[in-house]
Amino acid sequence: MARCDVCFRHCEIEEGQRGFCKVRTVESGLVKPANYGKITSLALDPIEKKPLNRFMPGSKILSVGSYGCNLRCPFCQNNEISWSDYAYSLENDSEYLSPEELCKIAMECRDKGNIGLAFTYNEPLISYEYMIDCAKLIHEQGMVNVLVTSGTADVSIAKKLAPYIDAMNIDLKGFTDRYYRDVLHGDLNTVKAFIEEAVKYAHVELTTLIIPGENDSEEEIREIADYIAGISPDIPYHISRFFPRFHMKDRPATDVKLVYRLADIARERLNYVYTGNC
Repeated sequence: MARCDVCFRHCEIEEGQRGFCKVRTVESGLVKPANYGKITSLALDPIEKKPLNRFMPGSKILSVGSYGCNLRCPFCQNNEISWSDYAYSLENDSEYLSPEELCKIAMECRDKGNIGLAFTYNEPLISYEYMIDCAKLIHEQGMVNVLVTSGTADVSIAKKLAPYIDAMNIDLKGFTDRYYRDVLHGDLNTVKAFIEEAVKYAHVELTTLIIPGENDSEEEIREIADYIAGISPDIPYHISRFFPRFHMKDRPATDVKLVYRLADIARERLNYVYTGNC
């Protein structure tokens, strides 16, 4: 049995078994990602789609994803590769790309405007070893690395990424322990600590998806804005509209007027606030 170091759960994993994320496994006594190099998604995207609005705007980046996640968000828009039953079948159906092969593809896309790699779609932190191996090669080519994440990882992992990740969009999904614990199966304090470490070395933007009846109060957005402003009022903040999907089809899409109202509240403390999905 070995202990995983990625997130707050610190799963104790038996040889050949998996942790909560269904990706971290133990082989010869060592914890490793079972999805190392197993790619399910690859696309050249506008940087604003990550979303990153204040990091090399107007550029494109090669986005790459695998499968698996260490949260259980019932509204996940990428459930096919995150934590659905189908997602775990992708272990055999995904395509293997070594770090060298992925870097070569990224370089070949330079003439299409590509600036580097974005690790996204599922939760990249559960296979951070692959991300680091790829990111080293990308930096050697003078390109950049972007991480799109829930931030559900130990501070020690955030520190390991410091030399390699240039920009991040981190989901700050809400601001109550109840919401993180009961709805997402996560931990708010873990995410806050990850954010506070990441801003020391990378360009960071934050995103909140507004779920009706969960995290949509003016009070909660004020608390989030106060928290972000306490780090820096210049951190860009994205407030996005929810649409019913996956296991959360029991409520309507977020009212557009509410999204705009919450954005105005956030602007009382923050200099760069954006709305999404409206």
